[in-house]
Amino acid sequence: MLKRLFGLDRSTQKTRESLVHRIRNVFQQAAVIDDDLWEEAEAILLQADVGVPTTEELLRRLREAVQLGEARTGEELFEILKEEMEAVIAEGVDFERPLLQPDQLNAVLVVGVNGVGKTTTIAKLGAYWRDQGHRVLLAAGDTFRAAAIDQLKIWGERAGLPVWAHPRGAVGGSGGRAALAAARARGAGVVLIDTAGRLHTKYNLMEELKKVRRVIEKQGVEAITTLLVVDATTGQNAINQVKQFREAVGLDGLIVTKLDGTAKGGVVFAIVHELKIPVRFIGTGEKLQDLAEFWPMDFVDALFGEEKRGRG
Repeated sequence: MLKRLFGLDRSTQKTRESLVHRIRNVFQQAAVIDDDLWEEAEAILLQADVGVPTTEELLRRLREAVQLGEARTGEELFEILKEEMEAVIAEGVDFERPLLQPDQLNAVLVVGVNGVGKTTTIAKLGAYWRDQGHRVLLAAGDTFRAAAIDQLKIWGERAGLPVWAHPRGAVGGSGGRAALAAARARGAGVVLIDTAGRLHTKYNLMEELKKVRRVIEKQGVEAITTLLVVDATTGQNAINQVKQFREAVGLDGLIVTKLDGTAKGGVVFAIVHELKIPVRFIGTGEKLQDLAEFWPMDFVDALFGEEKRGRG
């Protein structure tokens, strides 16, 4: 657990320097709270990809705190900013709902465009749930890309997890059916299905994902979870991906990868606040154990470089 928290600290370092350290300096050096202060704070939040709607909401709350006399100095305003950044990604979002149902076969569809670290994340997630006592099977459902199957097999070996793979070029829907049969035969409680990330058109990709989900539903599986993997380095483009996948297949949560490689980790606030979809995990590095559960408290504490108070 300490390793995972350390990884969260490390993965937020660039954003901490570009967002928190800069805005702290601006607030601490401000002799008065005036329009110049608000403009500087707005610029820093936007540069960190917090997004226009979320930035406007945060500044509205800070202005209100000043009007109510809760903050009279930049230092006091900075402390309130931390509270409001935590609140803005916690309000109206259910982080407590369990992703897995006990005593059932859980089919977890992992979706996302190619290049976001989807296959690696599946292995990490499988190892994470295996360590929690679940019997996990990885299923190579991206039958359109041979490299994806080979990649999942390699990661499965590293994680010590069984991998089921359908013949290359098979129809994705039939792959979902066979993967469930393999999971039941092995007594698995969780089958993590790697899905296609790129077909000829976006329409074809989304139709393929819908087909896979329909096939799973027809197999009598009720515990179906769909997780979208997004790359933090893509910034605001990640929001567009979330919208597209949510419309096509519905989403139960997000996994954010490559956060350590960007200073624009503020996009996490934008995604959760604007779309009300919970981030469930953060990728904190390239090793199998580099995956941390997402809790607003822990994320904001890591971002502000403070001792953890939360669930993580």
